[in-house]
Amino acid sequence: MSDSQTPSPAETAPETPDAAAPPLPTPEERIAALEAELAEMKDRWLRAEAEVQNVRHRGKDEADKARNYAVQKFATDMTEVAENLRRGIDLLPKPAEDEPEIIGKMRGGFEGVERFLLQRLEVHGVHRKPAEGQVFDPELHQAMSEAPAPEGVAPGTVMQAWTSAWTLNGRLLKPAMVVVAGKAG
Repeated sequence: MSDSQTPSPAETAPETPDAAAPPLPTPEERIAALEAELAEMKDRWLRAEAEVQNVRHRGKDEADKARNYAVQKFATDMTEVAENLRRGIDLLPKPAEDEPEIIGKMRGGFEGVERFLLQRLEVHGVHRKPAEGQVFDPELHQAMSEAPAPEGVAPGTVMQAWTSAWTLNGRLLKPAMVVVAGKAG
């Protein structure tokens, strides 16, 4: 064919539908395909919704932990204050009938300050856990030494506590420094 000739109708006719085009799906096939696509989209949506809920839950947990334990350093410092106050009270002479009135008033004042301090700490989740006489618990106690168990004291019992254990919202803040009873004799 030359450039000046026009194409014949057979050359320009569209291809027959049965030659290259796939057959159209039946209405039932189309409905089944749309239902499968809908099920897939619903599954994706449910998974995305679950992931959003998980992110919210993790965020809330992290915020709660941050709020509960943000004062950990301050709480540790305040437990040192409480321990030192207790040491000071223990150094006062034991109550006696003939003691000067001022000594009794000082002891009472210091003990009142200690009670108030411990109450304020407890309000904020800081709790003292006395150790003396308790069974040694490695989660709460740090054994500084072991001594032979005296008569009537079971091995593994805390005989002396140099400091108390302290917790912050149930988490160990400071272990108790203790002397543990070993085997007798």
